[in-house]
This record gives sequence, structure tokens and C-alpha cells, in this order.
Amino acid sequence: MRQPAVAGQFYPGTESGLDSLIPDLFLHPIGPGAVPKLRIDGPRKIEGGIVPHAGYIFSGPVAAHFYRELAMDGFPETFIIIGPNHYGLGAGVAVSMEDFVTPYGVAQIDEELASAVAKDIVAVDENAHRYEHSIEVQIPFLQFFKRDIRIVPITMLTQEETIAVELGRIIKTAVEETGRDVVIIASSDFSHYVPKKSAYKKDARAIEKIVDRDVSGLYRVIYRYKITMCGYGPIAAMLSATGGEVKFLKYATSGDVQPMDEVVGYAAFKVERRR
Repeated sequence: MRQPAVAGQFYPGTESGLDSLIPDLFLHPIGPGAVPKLRIDGPRKIEGGIVPHAGYIFSGPVAAHFYRELAMDGFPETFIIIGPNHYGLGAGVAVSMEDFVTPYGVAQIDEELASAVAKDIVAVDENAHRYEHSIEVQIPFLQFFKRDIRIVPITMLTQEETIAVELGRIIKTAVEETGRDVVIIASSDFSHYVPKKSAYKKDARAIEKIVDRDVSGLYRVIYRYKITMCGYGPIAAMLSATGGEVKFLKYATSGDVQPMDEVVGYAAFKVERRR
């Protein structure tokens, strides 16, 4: 099993601590304003999303916007969670076959789907996941609504456009072959350590391209305007694996939570199947 790397740091290290904090994130002034309940018979329109992965105090209220939509829509069989590899360990694109432990319990790997994803550019590599927080911090949010979830965690150390698009193709094919009902979550923060005005201006350019499903355009604005978002590869892979309408939910920065000279930007989106 993959033991938690950032419990007690990025989020509370106990079940009671999570039960106390997570509702506050939904009710935070930056949050969606209500704590939803999981709809067992939800419409299941959501096929993907984008959420931040900083400490819950800073990015949790923005992430709560997506998780509110997801809970009201109903949970799938499996969550594919794609995050950047911040630590430079392991393969360029790596899937884990180890169950993830959190204070809420064990999130089980969907072994059939994970095995279907593990081909071509995707390696099975546990070292890539050992200390990575971008995927781990999403799991307690999901377990808050339902303890027994299944996941396929994928890290991206290599985030070039061609690699991201290929990963999206591999995921789409694996989902079709296994017949799984999935939600693909891309984990990314946006601008890092810039003045708040700069973060809002730069990140708006990336948000526009994401809403337009313009993967190549997203890479162009990232390079042209030097947007320091860390998970553009996971976002591009998620967009490449899905075909639905992208809906922007919320943007804020760490400077909106507490005053600071340089901020990190956070955004939440959902992708819904077209009718």
C-alpha cells in the first residue's frame, strides 16, 4: 500500500480532523457555499474536471466547487487522477498499482483499468508516486462522500504536448476497452509566486483556452506569457481523453485567503458530456 506523504501537512492527518475541515471548505467565502450530499442516483454527466492541489486551507475552497458538482452528479465506478510529478522521481508518465491509504481508509486501485493504461509511454512505477502530493490530496475529498472508492493514479514528470495528448488517447482507449464509467480528474495549480494582479491576468489566458478545449492554444499561452502552472500536462491529457463541454467554476488565489505579496492561483472546472 502507498502510505500518505502529506497527511497532517497539506490536510488533516486524522479522520476527525478531515470531518471538521472539509465542510468548512465548502462553506468558506471562496467556496461554493453549501455542503452537498452524494446523489446515488445522480445524472452522471461529468466526465472530467480540474482541481488544485495545495494545502487545503489555501486551495480547498476552490477545489470544493468541483467536488460539490461531482457529488450532486453522482460518483462513477472509478476515478482516474492525473497529477504532475513535482519531485523528479520515477518514470516520465507513471501509473501506480498500490492502494492509497489516507486517514479515511484505503482507496483501492482499479487493477484492470490501471493495467489497460500501463502501456506504451505509461510505466508502472511506484517511486514516481511515493512522495507526490498532487494526487494524494484529492482522495480525502472523494472519501468524504464515499469511503470505498476506486482510483487509477497517474503522475506526469514529462508534460510535453505530444506526451499529454498520447496519454489522453491511451486513457480513452483503456476506458472504452474495459467499459468503465469514469471521471478523469486533472490536478493542477496555476500561476506560482507572482503578484495577485499578474496571476489573475495570466491565468485568465489559460482559462480561456481550457474552456475552448484548445490544447495547443493552452501550450502557446503558457510558453508565451510564462504562466507557471504546474499541471498543464494533466490538464491537456484530461481534455484529450474527454469530449464534453468544459465549464469554468471558480478562480481564486492564495492571496484571496490571506494577504501576501506573491500568490499561487487556483482554478476549478468540470467537463460534462454533450447531449
